[in-house]
Amino acid sequence: MKKVRITAVRQTVYHDLIARYENQIEHTCDVHEGQQWISVDGQCPEGMCPAAWGSMREFVEALSRGGGNFYDGWMQNPLSAMISCNDGFRPFSFYIEVVED
Repeated sequence: MKKVRITAVRQTVYHDLIARYENQIEHTCDVHEGQQWISVDGQCPEGMCPAAWGSMREFVEALSRGGGNFYDGWMQNPLSAMISCNDGFRPFSFYIEVVED
């Protein structure tokens, strides 16, 4: 199985949606732009946000088994994907890619 690197690329924050719908909370997310993890054997890396992992798990597992070329040429690098977590107020975008050994 192949190793897959997961990189937190960018977070978008929708202040208007937060003001309109979210209850005030003190702590939201521990992920930081540029943060990286390595998935070995398609498993969730230590320290990965469980909600973010839920959004990307199937893609990471497929890449680790040698799959790719999702949606018939969606990505420039066919052994990668750009996936966002499911936080509707402040989603993070993650770039996942096969790591060459």
